[in-house]
Amino acid sequence: MSSCVPSRSSPVRPRRSASSSPGTDIVEEVEVRIWNDTVANLTLMALGSSAPEILLSIVGIIKTGFRAEELGPSTIVGSAAFNLLIITAVCVSAIPAGEVRRIKAVKVFAVTAFFSIFAYAWLYIVLVLNTKDEMDLWEAIVTFMFFPILVILAYIADKDYCSRRVDVEKETDHLELGMGGSQHDQPRLQFSNSSYISHEEESQSGTVLAEYAGAVSELKPGHVNKQSVSEFVKEISKYSGGKLSPEEAAKLAALKIQENEKHDRSWYRVNATRWLVGGRKVSVNVNSTLKEVYEKAKNKDEVPLIIDSASDLSQGGTFSVVEFSASSCAVMESQGTVEVSVLRSGRTNTRVPFRYETIDGTAEAGSDYIPQKDVLVFEPGESMKNIKIVIVDDNQWETDETFFVKLSVDPDSGAVLGRKSINEITIINDDDPGVLDFTKPSFIFKESAGTASIPVQRTKGSDGVISVKWKTKDMRAVNGRDYVGGEGVLEFQHGETEKNIDIQIFDDKDFEKDEDFMVELSDAAGGALIGRQRRTVITIVNDDEYNGLVDRVLTIVNVNMDHLQLASSTWGGQFRDAMNVNGGDVENATTMDYVMHFLTFGWKVLFALTPPVNFLGGWLTFLVSLMGFIFLLTVIISDLASTFGCLIKLEDNLTAITLVAMGTSLPDLFASRTAARAEKYADASIGNVTGSNSVNVFLGLGLPWLIASIYWQAQGKTFQVPAGSLAFSVMAYSICAILCIILLVLRRIVPAFGKAELGGTPSLKYLSSAIMVMLWVLYITLAILDTKKVINVPL
Repeated sequence: MSSCVPSRSSPVRPRRSASSSPGTDIVEEVEVRIWNDTVANLTLMALGSSAPEILLSIVGIIKTGFRAEELGPSTIVGSAAFNLLIITAVCVSAIPAGEVRRIKAVKVFAVTAFFSIFAYAWLYIVLVLNTKDEMDLWEAIVTFMFFPILVILAYIADKDYCSRRVDVEKETDHLELGMGGSQHDQPRLQFSNSSYISHEEESQSGTVLAEYAGAVSELKPGHVNKQSVSEFVKEISKYSGGKLSPEEAAKLAALKIQENEKHDRSWYRVNATRWLVGGRKVSVNVNSTLKEVYEKAKNKDEVPLIIDSASDLSQGGTFSVVEFSASSCAVMESQGTVEVSVLRSGRTNTRVPFRYETIDGTAEAGSDYIPQKDVLVFEPGESMKNIKIVIVDDNQWETDETFFVKLSVDPDSGAVLGRKSINEITIINDDDPGVLDFTKPSFIFKESAGTASIPVQRTKGSDGVISVKWKTKDMRAVNGRDYVGGEGVLEFQHGETEKNIDIQIFDDKDFEKDEDFMVELSDAAGGALIGRQRRTVITIVNDDEYNGLVDRVLTIVNVNMDHLQLASSTWGGQFRDAMNVNGGDVENATTMDYVMHFLTFGWKVLFALTPPVNFLGGWLTFLVSLMGFIFLLTVIISDLASTFGCLIKLEDNLTAITLVAMGTSLPDLFASRTAARAEKYADASIGNVTGSNSVNVFLGLGLPWLIASIYWQAQGKTFQVPAGSLAFSVMAYSICAILCIILLVLRRIVPAFGKAELGGTPSLKYLSSAIMVMLWVLYITLAILDTKKVINVPL
């Protein structure tokens, strides 16, 4: 959706569905890219976006009986000047204040920048210095062969074959999460300052941890899962006061998904073109109010932890629940031993064996502790067992180390594991009782959870027995009606580092809004201190309303993401998009959309005849568009440009470098400006300009000149290409292009410019843009003066 790089469906490793029978595997298909981005940009992208300039040159050669003409070559030079100087100038100044954009693939940019200068220098060599006013067959062949040479060298630079350095950032950019795998593999819809810790021991404890803090995963249309949308709705609702409608929440979800996707230049070009003609947009439009809510959620520092507690694991005393008394503890290395307690709750009148074993973490069995693997038995009426583990004191300084003790039970024994089935033991040298506080400023629990388990952590020491008082305070939730509050004392034994305050929640099955209450710590005893997070807010969400909301949002999100796809999969969809303003999205259509839609209605309906992209993997669409409709338009443009030039008495080469060049480059201007503001790097905005300019020469001039050279060679003659104004235009452009590249290099290395190609301080970025615009004006002025014979530069 976000890239025009061809892909194919590939089977991935089989997975087993939770509901499938044993031995039954589900094979899923995912799309993987089979084209390198750099190669695609210099081949398919160049053929698509620069097709008018390239075909204009080919059409001109054919129309003149394989004789040289000025419109096509001059358009290529004029378009190159507009792209490099004007588009770059606009992108430099378009970056918001205080922000910069750097080119990431700088080696690829160096290769294409060199060829963008060399290509026009080569034209001057073959037209003036080597065989003046003639194009030999070998010169045409070499000009055309520079195109594959450019692609190969750019690919080598992109893969960095000439360096042993591993670009970690680039490698991680290509990591993709599996779509539609197990619940642990499902993609998550998250803000950039949050992360998701997936299900932990869910089959045993039913507890789902969803902590927001970390990286963003990439989601694609058709693969948005309910869990992902559920988390997003919970998070965004905290910053909107719960006033978002399902439609509004779905819009923000679609906006987040689109931000997470990687967009290349083609995506921005398509969007810019549709903006110009009032077509269906492929970007999400939200009003200022929703945008404000979105930005608040995106930039928020403190984000609540979401915990879905399980209800009574013993099922009313039917089963014995075996678990540790604490999920973690610490021990001094010099202490020699550590003792952890295992508790039994629920049914206690039966004999229950359980197994335990130690597992290495950073601490290693044998050198840091003595490993154990054994079976203990709870006799009838017995509710606690202690496990003693020997710690090895090697008298060497080392950082704190951890290992784990894991419990397991036989399901046939009438016992189940509790929530704390793994205990993390830290070996430290610490005599401090520690600091107590909550792990997060707020938590969210479903009304049906039954119990809210609120973790309290003990940091900066774990020596001795300490305690802390806690009490609840009503906010929108009421003690006795919505939860069982009050006050109590939480006690930590020696070495314990985390414990929970368990508060019962009532599920009244009635429809009601979210409710919350506060829990506060006070009066720490045993030498312990209370940390900064002494209070936390507990929010109780209504399950029925919430689940219904998530279902509605999920449906709307999928509809929105389908609407944001670049192309329709059927001819019917293409005609609907073409015949309706803004592709049928009348609500978000502007006055300009209506005006441009009616002005371009006939063309849009005509182009809807193009085969849909799902035919033959998109190749049929590509070829019909390129060799059919774009070729037809090029013929019309060629005739109109020549006729218009005659009417206003303007030479073909001046018409080409001004009106035709600006017209063919206008979509790129809007696309590059949008990409410069939206993307993290400058590659999608200006990184492809130099490559496109090079390809225009090697293909746009190399191919038609090769055809004409072969034609005249077969007749025993030489293809005549008068240098004239074209040679002067090439020379003037080359000088301006070199100065522009030098300016971009200076912007990247000089701190005053922000050490980036785009953006920086307002005064310097506007100065840079002004210099580039002045270079373009200088180029146009010199070309006009030369054509009008006001100046005469000997070549």
